[in-house]
Amino acid sequence: MLPQERYEEILNILDQSKVIKVSELCDYFGVSIETIRRDLEHLESEGHLKRVYGGAISLKKTSAEPSYNARFTINPEEKKAIARKTAELVKDGETLIIDLGTTTLEVAKHLRNKKNLTIITNCLSIAQELVDIPGNRVFLSGGQLRAEELALSGYLSEDFFKQFNVDKTIIGVGGITIDGGISDYHIDENKVRKIMIEKGEQVIAVADHSKFGVKALINVCSLDKIDILVSDYLLPKDVVDKYRKNKVNIVIAEKNQ
Repeated sequence: MLPQERYEEILNILDQSKVIKVSELCDYFGVSIETIRRDLEHLESEGHLKRVYGGAISLKKTSAEPSYNARFTINPEEKKAIARKTAELVKDGETLIIDLGTTTLEVAKHLRNKKNLTIITNCLSIAQELVDIPGNRVFLSGGQLRAEELALSGYLSEDFFKQFNVDKTIIGVGGITIDGGISDYHIDENKVRKIMIEKGEQVIAVADHSKFGVKALINVCSLDKIDILVSDYLLPKDVVDKYRKNKVNIVIAEKNQ
C-alpha cells in the first residue's frame, strides 16, 4: 500500500472512532511502528489530527462522537485507573450527582465498596450499578430516554436536578481545552449537565488523555468551574504542566497494577 493510500485509510478510521492507537494501526496495515509514526506526523503537519501518547485524535469539531458501545473499547484500562482514583476522592455517606458516560459508569463500579452513598443520576446503567448496595439511596431523573446510552434528558430531567444540593458532582467530558474548557456532543443533555455542575459543592471532571485538545460541539463550562480534573497516566507531562500553570487542579491516575 502506498503512503497516500494509508493516509486516506487512517483518516477514514479516525472519522469513525475519533481516536486511533499506533499499535492498532500497525496491526491493521501490517507495518512497523516507525512507519505509522511517520504517517501520523505527516497528517498532523497537514492539520488533520493531533498526535497524543500512543496514538492520535481527530481535530474535527463534530456533532457526533463514537457510539456508546464503541467508546467502551477506547482506553478501557486508562478509564479504570481514572475511576479508581476518583473513587478515592469520595467519602462514605456523601451525596453525589453522577453524569452519564463510559468513564463515569466505571467510576460507579469503583464506588461499590463505599458506604451509605446517595447517588443522583440521569443514567439507568449507573443507577443499576449502585442500587443494590445496602445503605445506598439512588435517585433517577425523569425525562426522555436515549436508547443507546440509557440516558435521560429534557425539561423533566432539568427540573429534577434543580431540587438537589450535593457534596460532589462527577461529570464526563467530550473534549477539553484550556481556552474552551469542557465541551460535549449532545445538545439535549447540555442543560442538564450545567445544572449538575451548579449543584455540586465540589465538581470533579473525569477525562482520559484522548479528550485533551478536543473541542466538541457544545460548550459545557470553563475550567474554573471544575475543582478537580482526573486524567490518566498517558497524558503527556507537558500537557499536565500546561494545565497546572493555568491553575487547573489536575490529578493523574497511575496505571493499574
